[in-house]
Amino acid sequence: MTKQIQVGKIPVGGGAPVTIQSMTNTPTHDVAATVAQIHKLEAAGCEIIRCAVPDRAAAKAIGRIREQISIPLVVDIHFDYKLALEAAAAGADAVRINPGNIGGEDRVKAVAQACAARNIPIRVGVNGGSLEKHLLERYGGVTAQALVDSAFCHIRLLNRYDFDDICVSLKCSSVPLTMAAYRLMAEQSRYPLHVGLTEAGTPRMGVLKSAVGIGGLLALGIGDTIRVSLSADPVEEIYAARDILKVAGLRREGAELISCPTCGRTQIDLISLANQVEARLKTVDKPITVAVMGCVVNGPGEASAADVGIAGGRGEGLLFRRGEIVKKVPQYQLVDELFALIETL
Repeated sequence: MTKQIQVGKIPVGGGAPVTIQSMTNTPTHDVAATVAQIHKLEAAGCEIIRCAVPDRAAAKAIGRIREQISIPLVVDIHFDYKLALEAAAAGADAVRINPGNIGGEDRVKAVAQACAARNIPIRVGVNGGSLEKHLLERYGGVTAQALVDSAFCHIRLLNRYDFDDICVSLKCSSVPLTMAAYRLMAEQSRYPLHVGLTEAGTPRMGVLKSAVGIGGLLALGIGDTIRVSLSADPVEEIYAARDILKVAGLRREGAELISCPTCGRTQIDLISLANQVEARLKTVDKPITVAVMGCVVNGPGEASAADVGIAGGRGEGLLFRRGEIVKKVPQYQLVDELFALIETL
């Protein structure tokens, strides 16, 4: 089990529930736009939010943003250590830095001391695209061990100034490489792990890569907080993260849909039916499993593990609950009858 850190009011690691993170893409200095986006993300299920702090205008906005949101705020700092100091003083709940790119050891010391004074954890963010030159030369490129060595180099730097309130990420765009790096890190340390892939891509491939990479690690018991990185509205990252946690068996919030792939026995437009049910389930917060099946003969039995479901036939279908048939329903009433039954659960 990893050690536990506190990001604002949210515990990370140490057996705490795996949390969902995202990052704003508004200009951080635009306080109104950034706060509005954070509220949308929070409504979707985001539990920790990160904002880029590329300049002083962004750093000066952190305090005003923090006052208007209720979830913990992480600041993302590169190169200018003074921005980390200013953001920490303004009320940031955590700081993400790469200690190797903010300058000399005196600057690392200043950031560590500022965070320690305010009980602010630091995420050491290792990225395959910015590994140190000596590690690239030693390993002949980006490897899992090179990523882990980079993380420990940064950790030792912070430890030198008595700072150990640390979370670690080791991100690449390659799923196998990212998974190998996190597995190595989990074997060699107890620091909580922020799991994700960088530059995962557009929603189609990005969600697929994240489901395999993040979900695979979670299935192995590795990961304390996650971020799905997509070239899309950040709200889509939250939906994807929630689904990954549900599929990995770590969350039971909201409904889960199961549906059959159709076959030559199917006598109903099952694909359309499943899409209708999935769309309406977005507003259902009950931790239930709902089935949409295309065969009235086998459907109820095959989906007997579902809490409720429908099985379509020619012109009519069956409404069932935990494998037991409730009643026969005309095809055009199937979805409405299903949701009427869900209301009673």
